Amino acid sequence: KGHLRRLFWTQFQLSNIYKKLQANLLFSPLPEAPLYSQCRYIVMAHDLIPLRFPKPGSRLTAYFKYYIPQVLTQAEHIICNSQATAKDITEFFQIPPKKITPIPLGYDSQKFQFLDLPTKNYFLYLGRHDHYKNLHRLIEAFAKLPNFSEYELWFAGPTDNTYTPTLKTQIKELGLTKSVKFLDYVSPTELPKIINQAIALVFPSLWEGFGFPVLEAMGCGTPVITSSISSLPEVAGDAAILVNPKNVGEITDAMNIIAKDGGERSRLSTLSLARAKEFSWEKTGLATREVIQR
Repeated sequence: KGHLRRLFWTQFQLSNIYKKLQANLLFSPLPEAPLYSQCRYIVMAHDLIPLRFPKPGSRLTAYFKYYIPQVLTQAEHIICNSQATAKDITEFFQIPPKKITPIPLGYDSQKFQFLDLPTKNYFLYLGRHDHYKNLHRLIEAFAKLPNFSEYELWFAGPTDNTYTPTLKTQIKELGLTKSVKFLDYVSPTELPKIINQAIALVFPSLWEGFGFPVLEAMGCGTPVITSSISSLPEVAGDAAILVNPKNVGEITDAMNIIAKDGGERSRLSTLSLARAKEFSWEKTGLATREVIQR
């Protein structure tokens, strides 16, 4: 209901405000704007994941399939978070690339920073639970680690009523109940510490529009294992181990390398800290302003 109210306000109230202020351009940080109106607007599109992984009967899928393309087609310009999302917008909606500007996001470098804490014995996944996050393959990869009983796998982030129970069943069947830990909500003050002390962040998502967990882990100097597809290589650069997210063996091998090779872990940590410095909200803001002022 809240979503529908927002769309109704955007369509009718926002267009009236635009006219009353005699504005000549509207900037929306979401792909939402008054349709078929006199409003000129620039919008942000973050990802098209509900179209890549549609859920039957989902209102969100319908929203992306029918509403979003109308907004993007009528926009003066579109800003997105990555080259991967820009390509999706062109392929799904036939919108010309010249109408789209990818601008990488930033992160809170004061919050996510290297704390020089001792590394503990756990691998970390950070984010919500959804099928496209590929957590079932992550669990399988962890189970294939030599001497996996020496390590733990921590999941930090909100659970899902449908997907999480299947993960817990898988964990039980693989005999990992004592090795896998669900943290659910982690406070903002505790999160940097948990990231800093992980052996590595393992983020084998099947698709992302950007990938905040990867950037935040790099800001902490924590080694990263992530997917070689979508936006994730754009964020990670050469500062992470990139794997085929559908290849369980590749994920296992990467985890084993970082767990066993202190030199490689140190190398990736150094690269991560340097890579994270290339991203900032100031850069994002300046690039966004440049597009708006064209």
